[in-house]
Amino acid sequence: MIHERKRRIEKIQRQLLALNMEACLISTSVNLLYTTGQVVSGYHFIPAEGASTLFIRRPEGFRLEDIPTFGIRKPEDMPGLLLDHGQHIPSRMLVEAGEMSHTDWLRLQACFASSELVDGTRALRYVRSVKTDYELDLLRASAAAHVRAYAKIPSVYRPGMTDIDFSIEIERLMRLEGNKGLFRTFGDMEAFMGSVLAGDNAAAPSPYDFALGGAGDPSNPIGANGTVLQKGHSVMVDMCGNFTGYLDDITRSFSLGKLSEKAYRAHQVAIEIEDAIQERMVAGAICEDMHQLALDIASKAGLSDCFMGSTQQARFVGHGVGLVINEPPVLALRAKDPLEAGMVLAVEPKFVIEGVGAVGLEDTYIVHDTYCEKISHLESGIIDLLA
Repeated sequence: MIHERKRRIEKIQRQLLALNMEACLISTSVNLLYTTGQVVSGYHFIPAEGASTLFIRRPEGFRLEDIPTFGIRKPEDMPGLLLDHGQHIPSRMLVEAGEMSHTDWLRLQACFASSELVDGTRALRYVRSVKTDYELDLLRASAAAHVRAYAKIPSVYRPGMTDIDFSIEIERLMRLEGNKGLFRTFGDMEAFMGSVLAGDNAAAPSPYDFALGGAGDPSNPIGANGTVLQKGHSVMVDMCGNFTGYLDDITRSFSLGKLSEKAYRAHQVAIEIEDAIQERMVAGAICEDMHQLALDIASKAGLSDCFMGSTQQARFVGHGVGLVINEPPVLALRAKDPLEAGMVLAVEPKFVIEGVGAVGLEDTYIVHDTYCEKISHLESGIIDLLA
């Protein structure tokens, strides 16, 4: 892990130099995990050049052999310790303003009164979006475990189940396969492992920026809501694949007997969209072009009105994955960013068919210079739970 930490810190330092920043101060759990290998409570001071310094509040006694580490009670302890150990106070420093409270921002500004604090949330998310070989191996391992769990889903269906009953059994399969049960997101969104959408509940809009909604309940307005699984309806399973700390994403559609012809046609179009995106999703491709490709295929099939939702339609068809489920980049309108080798994306073309439910799929891909590697190898078609 020492070598991996060094590579990650060097990536951040290159970004700091590109932005004309002298340092960054990391304080969020995800970025502390990224730069240290463990979630801790504290701060990681990374200068644009030279060795970084770790300040730990909890757990007491935590140390890293390759990074100077100091225990602190409060952030005000940091400036003095930096000066005492040969660091200088930067004139311009990135902090994660987009993920901290205004109170925390003011406190850090008071601690580093001579420094200009700049929001580095986007820059740090970009650094994380291009994975190292070590990270890619963890994502491949997560996807493989995810596939093993999903392959067992038909075995836990029982007549008379609700979507919540079915979700509980799938969650158990996932946990037995090693899923950590933690669905980590960027932004003010919450979900427990993912969602199971049965029948017309798939059309229920959610306040969260996920591909599809589901009514859930007022305290968790996403996914299953107690709908009884009935013949002629679809069931879409979209559970988070957190088996290694790195999150892959897979969605598969199931049926209870025969669905409408429109549902099967829409599902086949979803497969065509995913295949077309995979063919073009290489380094240098522009994110919004992938989204437009999906819109064009859905429109040509006459399915624009139910693509990525019906009562509320998502404005993207894919998203980055990693330490959180919604990392950059995003395959969306006005997303001008070019893809880079080492980025990992979940592509999720989905349709909501009135009277049937959701159909479609989602798979996870690694972007390379000249090709796109699919890491979630699983049957793509609709699986009949009654067969």
